Amino acid sequence: MSKPTALKKGLKMRHMTMISIGGTIGAGLFVGSGAVIAAAGPSSILSYLLAGILVVFIMRMLGEMAVARPALGSFAQYAREALGDWAGFTVGWLYWYFWVIVVSVEATAGAGILRSWFLPHIPLWILSLILMVLLTLTNLISVRSYGEFEYWFASIKVIAISLFLIVGFLYIFGFWKGAHLSFHNLAAHDGFLPHGSSAMFGAIITAVSAFIGAEIATIAAAESNEPERSVAKATSSVIWRVLIFYVGSVFVVVTIVPWNNTQILKSPYVSVMQALHIPGISSIMDLIVLVAVLSCLNSGLYTSSRMLFALANKGEAPKWFLKVNQRGVPVKAVLFCTVVGFLSIIVSYTSPDKVFQFLLNSSGAVGLFIYLLIAMSQLRMRRKLEQTEPEILTLKMWTYPYLTIICILAMAAVLVSMAFMADYRSQLILSLVSLIVLFIIYLIRAKVIRNKQVNLHKIDQGVD
Repeated sequence: MSKPTALKKGLKMRHMTMISIGGTIGAGLFVGSGAVIAAAGPSSILSYLLAGILVVFIMRMLGEMAVARPALGSFAQYAREALGDWAGFTVGWLYWYFWVIVVSVEATAGAGILRSWFLPHIPLWILSLILMVLLTLTNLISVRSYGEFEYWFASIKVIAISLFLIVGFLYIFGFWKGAHLSFHNLAAHDGFLPHGSSAMFGAIITAVSAFIGAEIATIAAAESNEPERSVAKATSSVIWRVLIFYVGSVFVVVTIVPWNNTQILKSPYVSVMQALHIPGISSIMDLIVLVAVLSCLNSGLYTSSRMLFALANKGEAPKWFLKVNQRGVPVKAVLFCTVVGFLSIIVSYTSPDKVFQFLLNSSGAVGLFIYLLIAMSQLRMRRKLEQTEPEILTLKMWTYPYLTIICILAMAAVLVSMAFMADYRSQLILSLVSLIVLFIIYLIRAKVIRNKQVNLHKIDQGVD
Protein backbone atom coordinates (compact mmCIF):
# COMPACT_ATOMS: atom_id res chain seq x y z
CA MET A 1 0.00 0.00 0.00
CA SER A 2 1.47 3.36 -1.03
CA LYS A 3 1.94 6.03 1.59
CA PRO A 4 -0.22 9.17 1.42
CA THR A 5 1.31 12.21 -0.24
CA ALA A 6 -1.56 14.70 0.07
CA LEU A 7 -1.80 17.58 2.53
CA LYS A 8 -5.03 17.83 4.51
CA LYS A 9 -7.28 20.87 4.44
CA GLY A 10 -7.39 21.68 8.16
CA LEU A 11 -7.18 25.49 8.18
CA LYS A 12 -10.34 27.53 8.69
CA MET A 13 -11.04 31.12 7.68
CA ARG A 14 -10.12 32.46 11.12
CA HIS A 15 -6.78 30.62 10.96
CA MET A 16 -6.02 32.06 7.53
CA THR A 17 -6.86 35.59 8.61
CA MET A 18 -4.60 35.43 11.66
CA ILE A 19 -1.81 33.66 9.75
CA SER A 20 -1.80 36.58 7.35
CA ILE A 21 -1.84 39.15 10.16
CA GLY A 22 0.77 37.32 12.21
CA GLY A 23 3.05 37.06 9.22
CA THR A 24 3.67 40.80 9.17
CA ILE A 25 3.79 41.51 12.92
CA GLY A 26 7.06 40.01 14.05
CA ALA A 27 10.05 40.93 16.15
CA GLY A 28 11.07 43.11 13.19
CA LEU A 29 8.31 45.54 14.19
CA PHE A 30 8.84 45.49 17.95
CA VAL A 31 12.64 45.58 17.88
CA GLY A 32 13.90 45.97 14.30
CA SER A 33 12.07 49.25 13.76
CA GLY A 34 14.68 50.84 16.02
CA ALA A 35 17.32 50.43 13.29
CA VAL A 36 15.06 52.13 10.73
CA ILE A 37 14.32 55.01 13.12
CA ALA A 38 18.02 55.44 13.91
CA ALA A 39 18.83 55.59 10.20
CA ALA A 40 16.06 57.92 9.03
CA GLY A 41 14.79 59.71 12.15
CA PRO A 42 11.17 60.88 12.03
CA SER A 43 11.15 60.33 8.25
CA SER A 44 11.09 56.60 9.03
CA ILE A 45 7.31 57.12 8.98
CA LEU A 46 7.60 57.71 5.23
CA SER A 47 10.06 54.79 4.88
CA TYR A 48 7.51 52.39 6.31
CA LEU A 49 4.67 54.01 4.37
CA LEU A 50 6.45 53.66 1.02
CA ALA A 51 7.64 50.12 1.82
CA GLY A 52 4.13 49.24 2.94
CA ILE A 53 2.53 50.59 -0.22
CA LEU A 54 4.92 48.46 -2.28
CA VAL A 55 4.01 45.35 -0.26
CA VAL A 56 0.28 46.14 -0.59
CA PHE A 57 0.68 46.13 -4.38
CA ILE A 58 2.71 42.89 -4.31
CA MET A 59 0.07 41.21 -2.17
CA ARG A 60 -2.67 42.38 -4.54
CA MET A 61 -0.77 40.82 -7.45
CA LEU A 62 -0.27 37.63 -5.47
CA GLY A 63 -3.92 37.62 -4.46
CA GLU A 64 -4.98 37.93 -8.10
CA MET A 65 -2.93 34.88 -9.08
CA ALA A 66 -3.80 32.84 -5.98
CA VAL A 67 -7.55 33.35 -6.36
CA ALA A 68 -7.43 32.57 -10.08
CA ARG A 69 -5.10 29.58 -9.67
CA PRO A 70 -4.84 28.19 -6.10
CA ALA A 71 -1.64 26.17 -6.22
CA LEU A 72 0.66 24.15 -4.02
CA GLY A 73 3.79 26.27 -3.59
CA SER A 74 1.91 29.47 -4.43
CA PHE A 75 4.19 32.07 -6.02
CA ALA A 76 6.89 29.51 -6.88
CA GLN A 77 4.33 27.78 -9.08
CA TYR A 78 3.16 31.09 -10.59
CA ALA A 79 6.76 32.00 -11.41
CA ARG A 80 7.14 28.59 -13.05
CA GLU A 81 4.03 29.05 -15.21
CA ALA A 82 4.75 32.65 -16.16
CA LEU A 83 8.54 32.77 -16.49
CA GLY A 84 9.68 29.17 -16.82
CA ASP A 85 10.94 26.27 -14.72
CA TRP A 86 14.10 28.20 -13.78
CA ALA A 87 12.00 30.84 -12.00
CA GLY A 88 9.93 28.30 -10.04
CA PHE A 89 13.06 26.42 -8.98
CA THR A 90 14.91 29.59 -7.99
CA VAL A 91 12.03 31.27 -6.14
CA GLY A 92 11.13 28.09 -4.26
CA TRP A 93 14.63 27.39 -2.99
CA LEU A 94 15.35 31.07 -2.25
CA TYR A 95 12.21 31.28 -0.16
CA TRP A 96 13.04 28.06 1.66
CA TYR A 97 16.56 29.33 2.37
CA PHE A 98 15.23 32.64 3.67
CA TRP A 99 12.87 30.98 6.13
CA VAL A 100 15.27 28.38 7.56
CA ILE A 101 17.62 31.27 8.37
CA VAL A 102 14.69 33.11 9.98
CA VAL A 103 13.98 29.99 12.07
CA SER A 104 17.50 30.07 13.53
CA VAL A 105 17.41 33.84 14.13
CA GLU A 106 14.05 33.72 15.90
CA ALA A 107 14.99 30.68 18.01
CA THR A 108 18.17 32.46 19.12
CA ALA A 109 16.24 35.65 19.91
CA GLY A 110 13.65 33.75 21.94
CA ALA A 111 16.38 31.90 23.85
CA GLY A 112 18.02 35.23 24.64
CA ILE A 113 14.81 36.53 26.22
CA LEU A 114 14.35 33.36 28.30
CA ARG A 115 17.94 33.48 29.51
CA SER A 116 17.63 37.14 30.52
CA TRP A 117 14.59 36.27 32.63
CA PHE A 118 15.53 33.33 34.79
CA LEU A 119 17.92 30.95 33.02
CA PRO A 120 21.26 32.82 32.89
CA HIS A 121 23.42 29.72 33.30
CA ILE A 122 21.90 27.61 30.52
CA PRO A 123 23.73 27.88 27.17
CA LEU A 124 21.88 29.79 24.49
CA TRP A 125 21.94 26.91 22.03
CA ILE A 126 20.18 24.58 24.48
CA LEU A 127 17.35 27.06 25.04
CA SER A 128 17.12 27.55 21.27
CA LEU A 129 16.85 23.79 20.81
CA ILE A 130 14.07 23.57 23.42
CA LEU A 131 12.05 26.26 21.64
CA MET A 132 12.57 24.60 18.27
CA VAL A 133 11.50 21.21 19.60
CA LEU A 134 8.32 22.65 21.11
CA LEU A 135 7.32 24.48 17.92
CA THR A 136 8.30 21.49 15.78
CA LEU A 137 5.87 19.38 17.79
CA THR A 138 3.01 21.81 17.06
CA ASN A 139 3.81 21.53 13.36
CA LEU A 140 4.00 17.73 13.50
CA ILE A 141 0.66 17.20 15.24
CA SER A 142 -1.45 18.60 12.39
CA VAL A 143 -1.82 21.67 10.22
CA ARG A 144 -4.78 22.65 12.40
CA SER A 145 -2.56 22.69 15.50
CA TYR A 146 -0.18 25.02 13.66
CA GLY A 147 -3.16 27.19 12.72
CA GLU A 148 -4.46 27.26 16.31
CA PHE A 149 -1.08 28.24 17.76
CA GLU A 150 -0.63 30.94 15.13
CA TYR A 151 -4.20 32.16 15.71
CA TRP A 152 -3.53 32.79 19.41
CA PHE A 153 0.01 34.09 18.87
CA ALA A 154 -1.28 36.56 16.29
CA SER A 155 -4.23 37.54 18.51
CA ILE A 156 -1.85 38.47 21.34
CA LYS A 157 0.27 40.53 18.95
CA VAL A 158 -2.77 42.34 17.53
CA ILE A 159 -4.09 43.14 21.02
CA ALA A 160 -0.66 44.37 22.13
CA ILE A 161 -0.10 46.64 19.15
CA SER A 162 -3.68 47.94 19.34
CA LEU A 163 -3.27 48.87 23.02
CA PHE A 164 0.08 50.49 22.21
CA LEU A 165 -1.55 52.64 19.53
CA ILE A 166 -4.46 53.62 21.81
CA VAL A 167 -2.33 54.76 24.76
CA GLY A 168 0.21 56.34 22.38
CA PHE A 169 -2.37 58.52 20.67
CA LEU A 170 -3.94 59.42 24.04
CA TYR A 171 -0.52 60.67 25.14
CA ILE A 172 0.21 62.55 21.91
CA PHE A 173 -3.13 64.38 21.93
CA GLY A 174 -2.88 65.31 25.61
CA PHE A 175 -5.41 62.89 27.09
CA TRP A 176 -2.81 61.09 29.24
CA LYS A 177 -1.92 62.18 32.76
CA GLY A 178 0.84 64.79 32.64
CA ALA A 179 0.80 65.00 28.83
CA HIS A 180 -0.15 67.81 26.46
CA LEU A 181 -0.73 68.03 22.72
CA SER A 182 2.71 68.01 21.12
CA PHE A 183 4.41 67.03 17.85
CA HIS A 184 7.70 68.61 18.91
CA ASN A 185 9.87 65.51 18.36
CA LEU A 186 8.88 65.27 14.69
CA ALA A 187 10.84 68.43 13.87
CA ALA A 188 13.33 68.68 16.74
CA HIS A 189 16.81 67.12 16.74
CA ASP A 190 17.88 68.20 13.22
CA GLY A 191 14.40 68.16 11.67
CA PHE A 192 12.09 65.62 10.05
CA LEU A 193 14.86 64.49 7.66
CA PRO A 194 17.93 64.57 9.93
CA HIS A 195 20.08 62.53 7.54
CA GLY A 196 18.49 63.73 4.32
CA SER A 197 16.10 62.13 1.87
CA SER A 198 18.68 59.51 0.84
CA ALA A 199 18.60 58.04 4.36
CA MET A 200 14.80 57.93 4.24
CA PHE A 201 14.85 56.03 0.92
CA GLY A 202 17.69 53.80 2.15
CA ALA A 203 15.66 52.80 5.21
CA ILE A 204 13.00 51.43 2.87
CA ILE A 205 15.29 48.43 2.30
CA THR A 206 15.14 47.45 5.97
CA ALA A 207 11.46 48.33 6.21
CA VAL A 208 10.52 46.04 3.30
CA SER A 209 12.20 43.09 5.02
CA ALA A 210 9.90 43.59 8.03
CA PHE A 211 6.84 42.95 5.83
CA ILE A 212 8.05 39.61 4.48
CA GLY A 213 5.63 37.03 5.80
CA ALA A 214 2.45 38.62 4.51
CA GLU A 215 2.51 36.12 1.65
CA ILE A 216 2.38 33.06 3.94
CA ALA A 217 -1.41 32.98 3.64
CA THR A 218 -1.14 32.14 -0.07
CA ILE A 219 1.06 29.13 0.77
CA ALA A 220 -1.30 28.02 3.54
CA ALA A 221 -4.21 28.22 1.05
CA ALA A 222 -3.32 24.70 -0.14
CA GLU A 223 -4.44 23.44 3.29
CA SER A 224 -7.49 25.68 3.64
CA ASN A 225 -11.12 24.63 3.29
CA GLU A 226 -11.90 27.82 1.36
CA PRO A 227 -8.68 28.73 -0.51
CA GLU A 228 -10.09 31.35 -2.90
CA ARG A 229 -12.16 33.21 -0.31
CA SER A 230 -9.53 33.07 2.44
CA VAL A 231 -6.73 34.28 0.15
CA ALA A 232 -8.88 37.12 -1.18
CA LYS A 233 -9.68 38.25 2.35
CA ALA A 234 -6.13 37.87 3.62
CA THR A 235 -4.49 39.77 0.77
CA SER A 236 -7.08 42.55 0.87
CA SER A 237 -6.65 43.08 4.63
CA VAL A 238 -2.94 43.87 4.18
CA ILE A 239 -3.84 47.50 3.41
CA TRP A 240 -5.24 48.45 6.81
CA ARG A 241 -2.65 46.35 8.65
CA VAL A 242 0.20 48.22 6.98
CA LEU A 243 -1.29 51.65 7.64
CA ILE A 244 -2.40 51.01 11.21
CA PHE A 245 0.17 48.65 12.69
CA TYR A 246 3.41 49.77 11.08
CA VAL A 247 2.98 53.37 10.00
CA GLY A 248 0.78 54.20 12.99
CA SER A 249 3.07 52.67 15.58
CA VAL A 250 6.26 54.20 14.13
CA PHE A 251 4.47 57.58 14.13
CA VAL A 252 3.70 57.08 17.84
CA VAL A 253 7.32 56.14 18.62
CA VAL A 254 9.03 59.07 16.89
CA THR A 255 6.42 61.54 18.18
CA ILE A 256 6.76 60.55 21.85
CA VAL A 257 10.47 59.61 22.09
CA PRO A 258 13.33 61.65 20.58
CA TRP A 259 14.57 59.61 17.62
CA ASN A 260 18.23 60.05 18.64
CA ASN A 261 17.65 58.58 22.11
CA THR A 262 20.06 55.63 22.37
CA GLN A 263 17.41 53.53 24.11
CA ILE A 264 15.22 53.66 21.00
CA LEU A 265 17.74 51.47 19.20
CA LYS A 266 17.34 48.69 21.75
CA SER A 267 13.56 48.61 22.12
CA PRO A 268 11.55 51.58 20.79
CA TYR A 269 8.25 50.29 22.15
CA VAL A 270 9.63 49.87 25.68
CA SER A 271 11.01 53.42 25.44
CA VAL A 272 7.55 54.76 24.63
CA MET A 273 5.87 52.84 27.44
CA GLN A 274 8.51 54.06 29.90
CA ALA A 275 7.82 57.63 28.82
CA LEU A 276 4.18 57.00 29.73
CA HIS A 277 5.34 55.74 33.17
CA ILE A 278 3.63 52.37 32.89
CA PRO A 279 5.03 50.12 35.67
CA GLY A 280 6.62 46.78 34.80
CA ILE A 281 6.47 47.58 31.09
CA SER A 282 9.90 46.13 30.27
CA SER A 283 8.84 42.64 31.38
CA ILE A 284 5.49 42.97 29.60
CA MET A 285 7.15 44.03 26.34
CA ASP A 286 9.70 41.20 26.64
CA LEU A 287 6.79 38.78 26.91
CA ILE A 288 5.11 40.30 23.82
CA VAL A 289 8.37 40.15 21.86
CA LEU A 290 8.78 36.51 22.93
CA VAL A 291 5.29 35.77 21.58
CA ALA A 292 6.22 37.54 18.31
CA VAL A 293 9.42 35.49 18.10
CA LEU A 294 7.61 32.20 18.75
CA SER A 295 5.01 33.13 16.14
CA CYS A 296 7.71 33.76 13.52
CA LEU A 297 9.48 30.53 14.51
CA ASN A 298 6.20 28.62 14.22
CA SER A 299 5.46 30.13 10.80
CA GLY A 300 9.04 29.69 9.65
CA LEU A 301 8.95 25.94 10.26
CA TYR A 302 5.56 25.66 8.59
CA THR A 303 6.42 27.78 5.55
CA SER A 304 9.83 26.27 4.86
CA SER A 305 8.48 22.71 5.16
CA ARG A 306 5.56 23.42 2.80
CA MET A 307 7.82 25.04 0.23
CA LEU A 308 10.11 22.02 0.46
CA PHE A 309 7.05 19.79 -0.04
CA ALA A 310 6.02 21.84 -3.11
CA LEU A 311 9.54 21.59 -4.57
CA ALA A 312 9.52 17.81 -4.05
CA ASN A 313 6.13 17.68 -5.77
CA LYS A 314 7.79 19.19 -8.85
CA GLY A 315 10.76 16.83 -8.65
CA GLU A 316 13.09 19.65 -7.56
CA ALA A 317 13.72 18.19 -4.11
CA PRO A 318 13.99 14.53 -2.98
CA LYS A 319 10.69 12.70 -3.37
CA TRP A 320 10.75 11.40 0.20
CA PHE A 321 9.83 14.92 1.38
CA LEU A 322 6.40 14.21 -0.13
CA LYS A 323 5.56 11.52 2.42
CA VAL A 324 2.94 12.62 4.94
CA ASN A 325 1.51 10.95 8.03
CA GLN A 326 -2.14 10.03 8.56
CA ARG A 327 -2.90 13.62 9.60
CA GLY A 328 -1.55 14.97 6.31
CA VAL A 329 1.64 16.44 7.79
CA PRO A 330 4.88 16.20 5.72
CA VAL A 331 6.89 14.94 8.69
CA LYS A 332 10.23 14.50 6.91
CA ALA A 333 10.05 18.00 5.42
CA VAL A 334 9.29 19.53 8.83
CA LEU A 335 12.10 17.60 10.54
CA PHE A 336 14.60 18.45 7.81
CA CYS A 337 13.84 22.17 8.19
CA THR A 338 14.18 21.83 11.96
CA VAL A 339 17.58 20.16 11.61
CA VAL A 340 18.85 22.78 9.15
CA GLY A 341 17.57 25.53 11.43
CA PHE A 342 19.30 24.02 14.44
CA LEU A 343 22.58 23.61 12.51
CA SER A 344 22.36 27.35 11.76
CA ILE A 345 21.93 28.00 15.50
CA ILE A 346 25.08 25.99 16.21
CA VAL A 347 26.89 28.07 13.60
CA SER A 348 25.58 31.29 15.20
CA TYR A 349 26.96 30.02 18.53
CA THR A 350 30.36 28.89 17.23
CA SER A 351 31.02 31.49 14.52
CA PRO A 352 28.67 34.47 14.96
CA ASP A 353 30.87 37.02 13.20
CA LYS A 354 31.86 34.94 10.18
CA VAL A 355 29.76 32.01 9.04
CA PHE A 356 26.46 33.09 10.60
CA GLN A 357 26.93 36.68 9.45
CA PHE A 358 27.51 35.29 5.97
CA LEU A 359 24.23 33.33 6.18
CA LEU A 360 22.34 36.44 7.31
CA ASN A 361 23.80 38.65 4.59
CA SER A 362 23.34 36.03 1.88
CA SER A 363 19.60 36.02 2.57
CA GLY A 364 19.28 39.77 3.24
CA ALA A 365 17.99 40.83 -0.19
CA VAL A 366 16.24 37.55 -0.98
CA GLY A 367 12.83 38.98 -0.07
CA LEU A 368 13.21 41.72 -2.67
CA PHE A 369 14.27 39.18 -5.31
CA ILE A 370 11.18 37.11 -4.56
CA TYR A 371 8.84 40.11 -4.64
CA LEU A 372 10.40 41.22 -7.94
CA LEU A 373 9.77 37.79 -9.49
CA ILE A 374 6.19 37.79 -8.13
CA ALA A 375 5.54 41.09 -9.93
CA MET A 376 7.13 39.83 -13.15
CA SER A 377 5.03 36.65 -12.91
CA GLN A 378 1.79 38.59 -12.47
CA LEU A 379 2.65 40.86 -15.40
CA ARG A 380 2.85 37.87 -17.75
CA MET A 381 0.22 35.61 -16.19
CA ARG A 382 -2.48 38.30 -16.19
CA ARG A 383 -2.00 38.84 -19.92
CA LYS A 384 -2.25 35.10 -20.53
CA LEU A 385 -5.35 34.63 -18.37
CA GLU A 386 -7.16 37.56 -19.99
CA GLN A 387 -6.73 35.81 -23.33
CA THR A 388 -7.61 32.27 -22.23
CA GLU A 389 -9.64 32.30 -18.96
CA PRO A 390 -10.86 35.84 -18.20
CA GLU A 391 -13.75 34.49 -16.09
CA ILE A 392 -11.41 33.30 -13.30
CA LEU A 393 -9.97 36.79 -12.76
CA THR A 394 -12.36 37.68 -9.93
CA LEU A 395 -9.73 39.57 -7.91
CA LYS A 396 -7.64 41.94 -10.00
CA MET A 397 -4.53 44.06 -9.59
CA TRP A 398 -5.37 47.74 -9.84
CA THR A 399 -4.66 49.67 -13.07
CA TYR A 400 -2.89 46.72 -14.70
CA PRO A 401 -0.26 46.81 -16.17
CA TYR A 402 0.87 50.27 -15.04
CA LEU A 403 1.15 49.72 -11.27
CA THR A 404 2.83 46.36 -11.83
CA ILE A 405 5.47 47.94 -14.06
CA ILE A 406 6.00 50.78 -11.57
CA CYS A 407 6.53 48.22 -8.78
CA ILE A 408 9.05 46.29 -10.88
CA LEU A 409 10.99 49.47 -11.62
CA ALA A 410 10.83 50.56 -7.97
CA MET A 411 12.21 47.25 -6.69
CA ALA A 412 14.92 47.25 -9.35
CA ALA A 413 15.85 50.78 -8.25
CA VAL A 414 16.04 49.70 -4.60
CA LEU A 415 18.31 46.77 -5.49
CA VAL A 416 20.58 48.98 -7.59
CA SER A 417 20.74 51.60 -4.82
CA MET A 418 21.94 48.92 -2.38
CA ALA A 419 25.15 48.68 -4.41
CA PHE A 420 25.93 52.32 -3.55
CA MET A 421 25.18 52.05 0.19
CA ALA A 422 27.96 50.68 2.37
CA ASP A 423 25.54 49.29 4.96
CA TYR A 424 23.65 47.22 2.38
CA ARG A 425 26.28 46.39 -0.26
CA SER A 426 27.39 43.11 1.31
CA GLN A 427 23.75 41.95 1.60
CA LEU A 428 23.18 42.64 -2.08
CA ILE A 429 26.39 40.94 -3.22
CA LEU A 430 25.96 37.83 -1.08
CA SER A 431 22.26 37.53 -1.90
CA LEU A 432 23.20 37.73 -5.58
CA VAL A 433 25.68 34.94 -4.93
CA SER A 434 22.84 32.84 -3.48
CA LEU A 435 20.73 33.58 -6.56
CA ILE A 436 23.54 32.75 -9.01
CA VAL A 437 24.45 29.51 -7.19
CA LEU A 438 20.83 28.33 -7.37
CA PHE A 439 20.62 29.23 -11.05
CA ILE A 440 23.81 27.27 -11.77
CA ILE A 441 22.40 24.27 -9.87
CA TYR A 442 19.22 24.54 -11.95
CA LEU A 443 21.23 24.58 -15.21
CA ILE A 444 23.30 21.55 -14.15
CA ARG A 445 20.17 19.69 -13.07
CA ALA A 446 18.39 20.55 -16.35
CA LYS A 447 21.37 19.31 -18.36
CA VAL A 448 21.48 16.01 -16.44
CA ILE A 449 17.75 15.50 -17.03
CA ARG A 450 18.12 16.24 -20.77
CA ASN A 451 21.00 13.76 -21.08
CA LYS A 452 18.94 11.08 -19.36
CA GLN A 453 16.00 11.74 -21.67
CA VAL A 454 18.27 11.55 -24.73
CA ASN A 455 19.75 8.25 -23.53
CA LEU A 456 16.29 6.82 -22.85
CA HIS A 457 15.14 7.92 -26.30
CA LYS A 458 18.14 6.20 -27.89
CA ILE A 459 17.37 3.02 -25.98
CA ASP A 460 13.73 3.17 -27.10
CA GLN A 461 14.87 3.64 -30.71
CA GLY A 462 17.27 0.70 -30.41
CA VAL A 463 20.37 2.89 -30.82
CA ASP A 464 23.45 1.44 -29.19
